[in-house]
Amino acid sequence: MRGWSASLAILLLALGLGGNFDVARAQTYPNRTITLVIPFPPGGSTSIVGRVIADKMSQLLGQSIVVDNRGGAGGTVGTKAVTKSDPDGYTLLLGYTGTLAIGPSLYRNVGYDPRKDFDAVGMIGSAPSSLVVHPSFPAKTVAELIAYAKANPGKVNFGSAGIGTVGHITGEYFALASGIQIVHIPYKGTGPAMSDLLGGHIPMSFSPVATTAANVKAGLLRGLAVTSVHRNKLLPDVPTMIEAGVSGFDATLAYGLVAPAGTPRPVIDRLNGALQEALASEDVRKQLELDGTEITPSTPEQYADFIDQDEKKWSELVKTSGVAPE
Repeated sequence: MRGWSASLAILLLALGLGGNFDVARAQTYPNRTITLVIPFPPGGSTSIVGRVIADKMSQLLGQSIVVDNRGGAGGTVGTKAVTKSDPDGYTLLLGYTGTLAIGPSLYRNVGYDPRKDFDAVGMIGSAPSSLVVHPSFPAKTVAELIAYAKANPGKVNFGSAGIGTVGHITGEYFALASGIQIVHIPYKGTGPAMSDLLGGHIPMSFSPVATTAANVKAGLLRGLAVTSVHRNKLLPDVPTMIEAGVSGFDATLAYGLVAPAGTPRPVIDRLNGALQEALASEDVRKQLELDGTEITPSTPEQYADFIDQDEKKWSELVKTSGVAPE
């Protein structure tokens, strides 16, 4: 009986110390390199935002954050891989509308649940996509593009960063809203899509404003519209879709940080504190504004709620766009 009592006491002590263990681990966290998985190839908006945040948080945490660009299947390959990582705070994911809100509705077997398989760390910000065309394309406005597409049904291609990305679903949403038929050309990231657009191999694309603004200003691309309800500072002369005549059109994308489900809360809090401090810094603010990102810091709970609402919104857009599940 005495042995049983001693064992029970040890068990109760261990359970009582569990929370203290997490706190102690957080106090020494991080003590080795952190990996930030960006589920797209280099060159796109996710890489731009992710690298800015990783560099600043490295300084604040006193440990290196290595960026791992792991693309494939509209960002779902890298996203799924993070769910299999140890929930210890040393593997993080750049959360993104395409992977956390669109992918689960578009792919029958996406391999993860954005609500159950991740712990939200915090939101970074949001940015619109842009509808851009090659200068050789005859349309100079959204209205002219719609008229051209109606006169040439199924003959206008548009590129995106891949099946299930924000650019893809936004293009399908635009086609449905304007009553036209356009053909989606998926690429393995925004960078390759931009290369083909600049080379004149495709006539148009829905791509993040961060990756198109410089080329629009240089005259290498023609900006027809941004997909937010307000104009973007990077392209102040480019109208919104609503201003261009597509009623009620709103398709912005959001970025944030998430960790594998089960990551100790003190570690999440440590990361959230560093993220919020990074977003409050002048250098990060300037860099993200230059990339067209509106900074929107949050608590873990606020970002988790946003992921839930964003998935509901985009799942409806996937359904109404008529895109068949993959």
